[in-house]
Amino acid sequence: MRILIRTFFRGLRLVLAPVMLISEKLSTPQAIERSPEEQARVDAACRNLALYQFRTCPFCIRVRKEIARLGLNIEVRDAQLDPDHRHELAEGGGRTKVPCLKIAHDDGTNEWLYESDDINAWLHRRFGTAAAQAA
Repeated sequence: MRILIRTFFRGLRLVLAPVMLISEKLSTPQAIERSPEEQARVDAACRNLALYQFRTCPFCIRVRKEIARLGLNIEVRDAQLDPDHRHELAEGGGRTKVPCLKIAHDDGTNEWLYESDDINAWLHRRFGTAAAQAA
């Protein structure tokens, strides 16, 4: 019975994955506009960030949309298909759960932020502008 249930859900994922990815492409919002100087400051701050994710995870899609809306250049690391990223997530963050935002602080410490709502709220507080808040 377990094999049947597992096979059913794997098949369901195979069918839904392309639909979710196409939906993400079609519904990703336009990035907010910043001056070139402001965007350069944002890009510099984003060098200390990395998003661990699974490509078809709906919560990861939610975070990627917020990243796109805020016009952020954050490195995206696939913890599902890349064993090195999966291992780094498990070792550094303590668990293999996505989405997870790795925040490298200037003092050399790393903060591992889980939960899509928490990640989006942090990104919005850190990088949001008056234009983003009005949208």
